[in-house]
Amino acid sequence: MQPDLFSDSRTAVPLAPGAVLLGGFASAEGGALLDEIPRLEAISPFRHMTARSGGRLAVAMFNCGETGWVSDRRGYRYQALDPETGKPWPAIPDIFRSLAARAAERAGYAHFVPDACLVNRYEADTRLSLHQDMDERDHYAPIVSVSLGLSASFLWGGPSRRDRAVRHRVHHGDVVVWGGPSRMMFHGLDGVERGRHSLAGAWRYNLTFRKAR
Repeated sequence: MQPDLFSDSRTAVPLAPGAVLLGGFASAEGGALLDEIPRLEAISPFRHMTARSGGRLAVAMFNCGETGWVSDRRGYRYQALDPETGKPWPAIPDIFRSLAARAAERAGYAHFVPDACLVNRYEADTRLSLHQDMDERDHYAPIVSVSLGLSASFLWGGPSRRDRAVRHRVHHGDVVVWGGPSRMMFHGLDGVERGRHSLAGAWRYNLTFRKAR
């Protein structure tokens, strides 16, 4: 079913029990967060991974942390080595880790220590269909998703793909946190707005922190 509800607020927006959109939570640190990306990219470059079906994923990505999410014809999984370089993923920068812990605590998840951060780079109009994050061992620990750069429409669904989703416009510095009873909710992205951001240019970046192991 196509999502047809829309919400836009610059405050903390409860999405469901255990899930919240923190409007502007990372705005003050946005430039410093973006400054880390070229350094990390020099170690593990952005790439378009292959889906299990053989198609090319639309979103460019790399990982940092003790483990990283990978996709190819063998399926989706986490592994300690970057398959392109054969070396460990770069470490999660302190500023990333601190922000993720503070956002998680603000959402009610104290002492969150991610071991994986997926860094996504979106072009304008890129979409990400409704999905669940299922490859982590811990399906209670929160996911912390940080929006940087161009604005986009974040889709928040329910426990079934058939549940009607709500569109929330997410801007530079917004953070969405979900875990506990909402950890397996479907979510996605219904398009990145065209334009240029003063710090990120023609891109939207997303930092997604997870406890994978």
